[in-house]
Amino acid sequence: MTTTSIGRMVMFAVLAAGGAKLAAATPASLPVVEAEETVYSFADANNGAGPMWCRGSTCLVRMDDGLFASGLETLADVKPLNNCRWLLFKRSQAGWQQIAADTQGRTREPCPLAAFADGRLLLSVNPTLRPEAYSGPARPEILQFRAANPTAAPEVLRPVWQGAPEFTEHSYRSFVADGPNRELILFQNIGYTHAEWAFLDRAGKWSAQGRLKWPWGAEYDKPQPIRVCYPAVGLKDRAVHFCGVSDIVEPYEKWRAFKKQLTGREWDYDFRRLFYTWSRDITTGQFSDWVEIASRDQTCGWIMPCDLWVAPDGAAHLLWTERAIDERLRERFFPNAEQSHSLNYAIVREGKVVARKVLAQSGKGGSGEIPGAARFQVTPANRLWVVYYVGGRSPDGHSLSENRVMEIRAERISPPAVVPLKYPMTDFFTATVRAGSPPSRHLEMLGHRAGTPRTIAYARVLLPED
Repeated sequence: MTTTSIGRMVMFAVLAAGGAKLAAATPASLPVVEAEETVYSFADANNGAGPMWCRGSTCLVRMDDGLFASGLETLADVKPLNNCRWLLFKRSQAGWQQIAADTQGRTREPCPLAAFADGRLLLSVNPTLRPEAYSGPARPEILQFRAANPTAAPEVLRPVWQGAPEFTEHSYRSFVADGPNRELILFQNIGYTHAEWAFLDRAGKWSAQGRLKWPWGAEYDKPQPIRVCYPAVGLKDRAVHFCGVSDIVEPYEKWRAFKKQLTGREWDYDFRRLFYTWSRDITTGQFSDWVEIASRDQTCGWIMPCDLWVAPDGAAHLLWTERAIDERLRERFFPNAEQSHSLNYAIVREGKVVARKVLAQSGKGGSGEIPGAARFQVTPANRLWVVYYVGGRSPDGHSLSENRVMEIRAERISPPAVVPLKYPMTDFFTATVRAGSPPSRHLEMLGHRAGTPRTIAYARVLLPED
């Protein structure tokens, strides 16, 4: 088992007064790989999206009636942007089988899934209203299947919005569910100003809707809203937690001009600031003030949200990755800054960060092991695991490509254990509770295998019990 320095892995800074520090736990038993399978292959659509583009949601759900995955097919005879259609798969003893596909609509982005405890399977779609055009208006819909009979025609649910938002093929949508309570929420971006949201309650009514306005970037050369994208969103007992990354055209003129010399493009997006907000009760339509969780704005770095879990006590647990520096700008603008890559964790309670920790980090100058995509896995006993990808090089200089797990338990972090996958997953969804899948000791993953970028694969891993 490969591990990083335990001293570095267990250093925990608690921001709340009187908080306890996380310490090292006894190394866990090894996880057991129970399945590795190919689900489908795809062609690059060349439209700026791909099967993993809806990374804040998931395309994999577990239900009593089976395991389902949504996929994305590129249509060979259709031009971008809306040159894809959704696919729906179910896993059986014979393996993965396609059970449904879009036969009429066209779309740009993957279509995430959610599930209710009563057997309803829900697919978020965003069909274009002008399939002949390069871009244009779209209409968000939810297709409701019955897991017990998923090949039957789905019921079409149309969210009720505030007013008449002008949606397009660039939805940047987030689709999550409170499975036990049979409720869901859909967020969909409108330009660079806000996200529209619609809430479906347990009675089947769109009983609340509104607009989530972006934080304000007063410190930029030209003050502007800070569009927040790729969020991890959680819905539990009508409380909503939302954590995403800034996604705007480079806001500093000196950096934008320098990047244009390198790329020849007028635009380059930032992905450098992590923001969080929450609503105690979404039916009120009220969200708290934005909180900036992390920033790499001073050295033109990079941040990407990974996952979010709402604990039984209502606290939001956050997971994200950071890169300290954009190497292209380093020599000219911040030559003395050190590069680093890290996987980070924080707890937010009542809108305040009460604890944070670096779970994994590259060596000095950004060398060595580089953590990548990561997700939470929650068991029925509310034990919290983190699964993540590691690339780069091991301490002995060998090339690394592997998945690891570690447990966050009773204020302790276990040393990481390697997941012995034959084909490690570089980017992946899980059957997450945020989409209505039940907690489980079985970690189920859907995503890209290392070395096979045009294949979407599945893996099932049994997590240690001790």
